[in-house]
Amino acid sequence: MRFVSRLIIWFLVISVGLTIVYKFVPVPVTLTMLFDENGFEKDWTPLSRIDRNMVDAVIAAEDSKFCSHSGFDREAIEQAMERNAEGGRLRGGSTVSQQTAKNVFLWQGSGWSRYARKGLEAWFTLLIETIWTKRRIMEVYLNVAETGIGTYGVEAGAQRYFGKPATRLNRSEAARMAAALPQPKKRPVISPGGFTRRYGNTISARIGVVRRDALDACIYE
Repeated sequence: MRFVSRLIIWFLVISVGLTIVYKFVPVPVTLTMLFDENGFEKDWTPLSRIDRNMVDAVIAAEDSKFCSHSGFDREAIEQAMERNAEGGRLRGGSTVSQQTAKNVFLWQGSGWSRYARKGLEAWFTLLIETIWTKRRIMEVYLNVAETGIGTYGVEAGAQRYFGKPATRLNRSEAARMAAALPQPKKRPVISPGGFTRRYGNTISARIGVVRRDALDACIYE
């Protein structure tokens, strides 16, 4: 019991400490990057140098309630559970905050480890929602998210796909990158076809809604 108690205390100290450090310091590397068999290319970029189109595209595609929830979208989680109960491919209801927590502090994968990871993901989501600002959460997410094979962050993705910095992404380019984010190794950003192309067009249209309804107000207030 003494050993378990010490283990829990050390976990709490380290997890809170890292979260405080990453509030100010760029995340140097993640487990996903380290275990990527393709290696990894990244280029940390402040949010001030990432075009607003990219931020709004992510909100439109991944988490329209990003500015109003406290880390968890209960309605999206319930809908995902209902779909999963009906059978077929499992779908999640993760917010940008949850994805950021997973990408920064935890690992990818499925199987039994997925359930342990989900519990830790909830803890780290609470931490970053408490210690970081919404702007910082989005900034970190856009710098650690996988945007292609061996490519991490929107700056590296923008350079790879469009030969330009993330600060110059137009609405269509941002929407195409956001459409590929859930499966960056499988969904092409350049000359996308089928679902990815249609989804990108939908995201591009939704960017206007995000801007009109101020769904990004917690970032650009």
